[in-house]
Amino acid sequence: MPHLTSPRAGATTTGVRTAVGIPGYAHPLLAPAQWAELARPGTPLHWVVLDVANGPGSRPDPHCLEAAGRLRNAGVRVLGRLDATHGARPRADLVTDAHRFHEWYRVDGFLLDRCPTERTALPEIRRTVAALRDIGDRPHIVLGHGTHPHPGYAENADQLVTFAGPWSDYRWSQVAEWTADYPPERFCHFVHGVPLGHLDEALRITRWQGAATIYITDRTDRGGRADPWEAMPGYWDEIVSRIGTGVSE
Repeated sequence: MPHLTSPRAGATTTGVRTAVGIPGYAHPLLAPAQWAELARPGTPLHWVVLDVANGPGSRPDPHCLEAAGRLRNAGVRVLGRLDATHGARPRADLVTDAHRFHEWYRVDGFLLDRCPTERTALPEIRRTVAALRDIGDRPHIVLGHGTHPHPGYAENADQLVTFAGPWSDYRWSQVAEWTADYPPERFCHFVHGVPLGHLDEALRITRWQGAATIYITDRTDRGGRADPWEAMPGYWDEIVSRIGTGVSE
């Protein structure tokens, strides 16, 4: 059994709608069927991340324009991926990329990926998020830490990615105590390398640990040589059926 804390308040109630957050599939030219599947009515999605070329690219990409437009027409929130490089990327560069994402692809918000976690980096991330809030109409901001950050980050974004990693770590993981002060809608978990036989167990852990936005896949990182998020899991239909059909927010 995984090492778990007590169930979070509200985490197992029917009022919390668990749905999928897509960390970012391969370019739509390479994975057209997978992008088309995401726009299918009733697919339980909270949002989909668009990453054109480690960001928005240098010019509008027609394939990404089409994919993003199809999702937005289906009522799916699209987020542009911004790489914070653990705090090393200048704020001005991140904001420039964010403007390009919004102007070219009309994104609904941003995933600030590889976001730092330490308290010392919090003031700069706070300033970055404040600048991103001025782009578009009430953009949805997700901080992609991949682990539990200093709790102060929770006050500066709509959601935090507090786990991103392999099933071998996730099944024995423990949620940080401070997360109990926030509803499950504030947290996202991304887990790769989950065998089909353990899918139900992984979903139970996400509920117990209080994460309402999830991504679970059987793809692996091949020891760090591959991106486990770039392709749809082989049991995608199983995930959809277990979570249940819903409409995107």
